[in-house]
Amino acid sequence: MNPLRAATLRSLAEHRMAARPPRKLANDEAMALLHELDVHQIELELQNEALVAAEGELQLAAAVFKHTADGLFFCDSRGLIVDVNPAFSRITGLAREAVLGKAPGSLSALGIHKGEFAQHLEHARWHGHWQGEVQGIKADGQVHTLRLSLAVVHDLTGQIQHGVGAFSDISHLSAHAAELDRMAHFDDLTGLPNRRRFVDRLNQAMARARRQGHLLAVCYLDLDGFKDINDRFGHAMGDLALLGVTRHLCTVLRAEDTLARIGGDEFVLLLDLADPDDCDAALARVMASLARPIKLGKHSLSVAASMGVTLFPGDDADADTLMRHADQAMYSAKEQGKNRVLHFDVQLARRAQMHREQQARLRLALVQGEFRVHFQPKIDLGDGRVVGVEALVRWQHPEQGLLPPLSFLANLQHTELDHLLGEWVLTQTLGQIERWCSQGLDLVASVNISPDHLLQPEFADRLAALLAAHPGVRPALLELEILESATVTDLNQAAATVSRCRELGVKVSLDDFGTGHSSLALLRYLPVDGLKIDQTFVRDLSTDRNDHALVNAVISLGAAFGCEVTAEGVETLDDAAELHCLGCRYAQGFGIARPMPVDRLDDWLDVWRAHPAWQGQPG
Repeated sequence: MNPLRAATLRSLAEHRMAARPPRKLANDEAMALLHELDVHQIELELQNEALVAAEGELQLAAAVFKHTADGLFFCDSRGLIVDVNPAFSRITGLAREAVLGKAPGSLSALGIHKGEFAQHLEHARWHGHWQGEVQGIKADGQVHTLRLSLAVVHDLTGQIQHGVGAFSDISHLSAHAAELDRMAHFDDLTGLPNRRRFVDRLNQAMARARRQGHLLAVCYLDLDGFKDINDRFGHAMGDLALLGVTRHLCTVLRAEDTLARIGGDEFVLLLDLADPDDCDAALARVMASLARPIKLGKHSLSVAASMGVTLFPGDDADADTLMRHADQAMYSAKEQGKNRVLHFDVQLARRAQMHREQQARLRLALVQGEFRVHFQPKIDLGDGRVVGVEALVRWQHPEQGLLPPLSFLANLQHTELDHLLGEWVLTQTLGQIERWCSQGLDLVASVNISPDHLLQPEFADRLAALLAAHPGVRPALLELEILESATVTDLNQAAATVSRCRELGVKVSLDDFGTGHSSLALLRYLPVDGLKIDQTFVRDLSTDRNDHALVNAVISLGAAFGCEVTAEGVETLDDAAELHCLGCRYAQGFGIARPMPVDRLDDWLDVWRAHPAWQGQPG
């Protein structure tokens, strides 16, 4: 027994003896002898208790050693394995007999080299333990990831007597972490890098480009009309089309280029160009790849794209700004007709920024109630009666005063704000019609509706809800004017919506008829009630033979299709008389009245008296 252990037992025995009652003997020598015997007996009892406790601890340790799910191995002072537990063999595939006497660093299943194992043990000697992740190769050749911990047992002199290793297989955690990383950095559908991954690569490429003097092209690509594919064939077919686009793009990209998907039908490309002259050729290859049909079963789909490009380091901005600049150029390509490539420039950036700021300001104006509805009267040229009004939106700007629609409506095209403002004007107009009806005044009020708003799938349902919210309005007192000069992209959908609106009892007419590229097609396909001759044809009616002929033709077309015809922009008595002679029944314009707020309109209605010429009578 080592001296420290002996001294400890002696001290404990003496302490226990002191607690016993004293015994009386005949002399001191016998007394001392008996004391020594008692102390020795107590020491034996303590040793026995310690042995029993140690045996329990050993049994517990043996149970843990045998049944734990973690692999365990023990090394001697030379660093050679002297024992392993069953979990060691189960995890590594190595039998106990095959590893006894070997150095852990010689076992590929543990993923540590001999020199590394010695370093780790030395670290454990001074810091209590070492822990890390290692990759090893199991006996069956499979790679696994282990979380390994090493500890040491010292002798009395402080030298390493034993090394202890414990490890668990965390391959499933590594696979899960890899899957999380994939989900965080790659697109689920296409497997392409996502925005986060693209920005990382762009930052790395920018650093290389600065060192090597290369050019980078950041390209923002948006598919044109992809929504139509989803609407016609469903989203599953749309996903297959996106995979087809991805395949086509990948065929023209090099290993050093990057393609990423960052939205529904939006992609970004990063082209590394050693020579600036290579840029146009590379972009042409990209656009040509998109022009190839995508075969999906019995369908062959064609897609086109608008692409915006910015070049680094000419555009010496950070990664996020470069992508934003390319996005702005793409947006401009959309505005200029789609299916084209446009490069970013400073003027373009300023226009795009102004566009965004104007949209934000218009949204704020709608929230803060800065818009107004003015009404322009419409008369019957046959008797001069006021038969209706046109509702026209104005912006009461807090600094610039009352602004006409031409100063702001262009910024709303193809945006949700266009629909919101259109519905607001409808609501305001229906409320005013209801008030007029309560006063016994029946005036048909017309509201301009953009084709984009009309083509919203829920448009007719929203209109029905608005009518239901104004029970005092007969639907026939509301007229929708579709701007003919704007493009109606889906005639079938437009025709279905117009039919539904007319079923509600609402009138529908074509505004600015003759100014667009598809006037006759619209008249043929849309079941409308009326036509409005644009003021550009009426203005020179009495002096321009061509305008006179066009007006006459529109009036004749209206009669042939059973449509009421209204002339806009009537400013003189002569124009009114001539229109009446040609068969035009209704008119509006500055010569009759300018658009005005409703309070002034009420006063105007009280004093309006048509000149005899308005009634087709001599003055």
